[in-house]
Amino acid sequence: MLPFGVAQRRMGGAVLVLLQFGVLLWLALMATPTLMQAGMTLPGWLLVGLSGGLVGWTLWHNRLGNFNVHPAPKACGQLVTTGPYRLIRHPMYTAVLLLAAALALVAGNVLAWLAWVLLFGVLLIKASLEENWLCEYHPLYASYRQRSKRFVPWLY
Repeated sequence: MLPFGVAQRRMGGAVLVLLQFGVLLWLALMATPTLMQAGMTLPGWLLVGLSGGLVGWTLWHNRLGNFNVHPAPKACGQLVTTGPYRLIRHPMYTAVLLLAAALALVAGNVLAWLAWVLLFGVLLIKASLEENWLCEYHPLYASYRQRSKRFVPWLY
């Protein structure tokens, strides 16, 4: 059991969600001038395509209503271990990181890549909290966590 209560969990999760979307907005704003002038590069389109494909695959296996953007699990949520979840525990976070990498690539500056690193850190904290809380809701989550990676299949 984690040492803080429901109110602290909600507040901490809400702060992480705000940071996640704030950094994504910041990246989008940095990329906008280049997108308006030159458009997306092929590597950027590949990252966007990978992100979109992963989102589609994830939603095929974990339907809307079974998860939310907040790291606290839904009380009635079901543990999904099929599709992309066989390989990684947080495919939606990976999809967000791929999209953010496309934006950083388009922005083409160090500040954009620092924003990507910040987003990675926020999602890492969010995933860690979510995993701890999922262990409380789903007795099988601990063993699932041992046989799958967090963000990148076979690596991390």
